[in-house]
Amino acid sequence: MRYLAYSTGQTRKIGEVFAKNIEKTVLPENKALIIGLKGALGGGKTTFLQGFAKGLKIKERVLSPTFVIMRKFKIQNSKFKYFYHIDCYRILKPKEILELGLKKIISDPQNIIAIEWADRVKKILPRDTLMLEFDFINKNTRKITVKPTNK
Repeated sequence: MRYLAYSTGQTRKIGEVFAKNIEKTVLPENKALIIGLKGALGGGKTTFLQGFAKGLKIKERVLSPTFVIMRKFKIQNSKFKYFYHIDCYRILKPKEILELGLKKIISDPQNIIAIEWADRVKKILPRDTLMLEFDFINKNTRKITVKPTNK
């Protein structure tokens, strides 16, 4: 599945619609929904997740957790309870992310986990991680490609 966004506003809107569709999806039992995002710096990953959070009805402002690595948001009125936003830009080794308690977070089916720079920790991501690739088309246009992880 591919989307084209011609502005940051459209990227946010695609994220919002994507979240609303996720709510309707039948998910595997006994583990969180994991979305990996990869693409160049400035490619729209955080912008997409801002829209995604809006689609989950999260009222808090979603900023890139580049320096804190992980942020946790409460989700109201949903089959999910928490949205974790993780940024692996500063992660040097995949096992560093495990030190944040990722295994426990992944084991809870009421969690949604979005991981920016997922390619840096791909070795430790579950097989059924949903991957989103962000590609620059030009200054304003991004192509967002959704596909399952192939391991």
